[in-house]
Amino acid sequence: MSDRRIRSVVIVGGGTAGWMTAAALSNALAGLDLRIRLIESAQIDTIGVGEATIPPIMDFIRQLGIAEGDLVRDIKATYKLGIGFRDWTRPGDFYFHPFGPAGPGIADVPFQAYWLKMLLAGKAQRLEAYSIQAAAALRGRFARPVHAPNTPLNKITYALHFDARRFAQYLRGYAEARGVVRSEDHVQYASVRSTDGFVDSLTLESGECLSADLFIDCSGFRGVLIEGALHTGYQDWHHWLPCDRAVIVHSERSMPPDPYTLVTAREAGWQWQIPLQNRDGNGYIYSAEFSSDGAAMERLLDRLAGRALNEPIALRFSPGRRTVAWHKNVVALGLAAGFLEPLEATSIHFIQRGIAMLLKFFPDRDFAAADIARYNKTLETEFCGARDFLLMHYSQTERTDPFWMSCRDIPLPESLREKIELFRSHGRIVREEADTFPVLSWLSVMVGQNIVPRRYDPLVDVLNEQRIQARLEELGTSVRECVEAMPTHAQFIAADTCPQRASGAQCASGRSART
Repeated sequence: MSDRRIRSVVIVGGGTAGWMTAAALSNALAGLDLRIRLIESAQIDTIGVGEATIPPIMDFIRQLGIAEGDLVRDIKATYKLGIGFRDWTRPGDFYFHPFGPAGPGIADVPFQAYWLKMLLAGKAQRLEAYSIQAAAALRGRFARPVHAPNTPLNKITYALHFDARRFAQYLRGYAEARGVVRSEDHVQYASVRSTDGFVDSLTLESGECLSADLFIDCSGFRGVLIEGALHTGYQDWHHWLPCDRAVIVHSERSMPPDPYTLVTAREAGWQWQIPLQNRDGNGYIYSAEFSSDGAAMERLLDRLAGRALNEPIALRFSPGRRTVAWHKNVVALGLAAGFLEPLEATSIHFIQRGIAMLLKFFPDRDFAAADIARYNKTLETEFCGARDFLLMHYSQTERTDPFWMSCRDIPLPESLREKIELFRSHGRIVREEADTFPVLSWLSVMVGQNIVPRRYDPLVDVLNEQRIQARLEELGTSVRECVEAMPTHAQFIAADTCPQRASGAQCASGRSART
């Protein structure tokens, strides 16, 4: 049998997508004697707006064998326990979307079912009282999970805030140490074979003609291979996701960093504030139909918590996805594969998912059609699920700004309409296997957006109210006590990331790094 193994991979584009891919492939495929080359152009600045992530990023970091504390220190990262939504449902309102689970079920009755029964009866607190992630975030506290069975400390779930450029630079060092070769160059032309439509080679600005078995397109919105060479097409989802502009600026931090992202509804979209160790990241995502670029920039600068550190950057984008992200011998990752918007931090996540699926269906030089079809189908399903989750934030609101009123008229995909109706009928949440967001995410946003069930799940009546009440009181007390015992977010970072922690020496915070 002839050897059909992939021997060479070329990644077009650096940035977060390119270096995440290079790091993951150089680690996972280290035994395959694979040549990995990354082409990165100094002429093209990476967008690098992604500063917030969701919990699966921690799996990516662990799979690479990276020490979490070292990474957090080196890229000035902070921890993220969820997202706070201010003025979103209506002006003056606030709700929190926490990561991780809330309370345990009772017998066969899940937490959300018995909590909703008591909430509808006015006998339960807000969801934030039963989620250690929400309670800790709103108190400015953080800790990693510890082995403490039957307590909320056992399942603390978190992600990171980081500067995407610093993250990419960190991963570049990781990948180059594992044999990835970087070339600073620019793709001028991609040669496509007439016999089968595969990309055969790239002609670089330097004059080099570069061939490979597998090409990975991380060239951003341009999609120089997946679209420029292979013309796969793009599905524009602007009719579902109304924002298509962004203004981004860094600012001084005026207070210790909170362990959550704050998003605030504005007249024509929404504003984010993301705390890093050394600064805040800020952005205004808006619809060009309801705001000019100049007005958006002015409003963002007027609403910063601290002094602006740079000139604002303006971006335009078309929410949607590439019709197929893998075609022939080209796989598109990152913005080349699609972009929804940053509200729920899905951009970096979809890079990670694309890499994971590529490794799951890693090809040989025959590029089996069934593998490619399954890859594309899986990512299409996940993109659609995330689209529905984002659209729910826009369509279920009571705000009276013209932009938000127009959002209430957006026709919902049947998949989202069904989810909302199932929840409104009996508070049921059906999570598909490929859903990016877990049940608690759907629950917190639905309740936060004032989607109220007409009735509770009849299954809950197998439990008497006294038992439910006792469980909720026990859970609420446990959450409060655990949060009270946590260090502040800033204290945790200082203790965990000091260089002396490995020896147990005293860190700048005065606490032993091992305590």
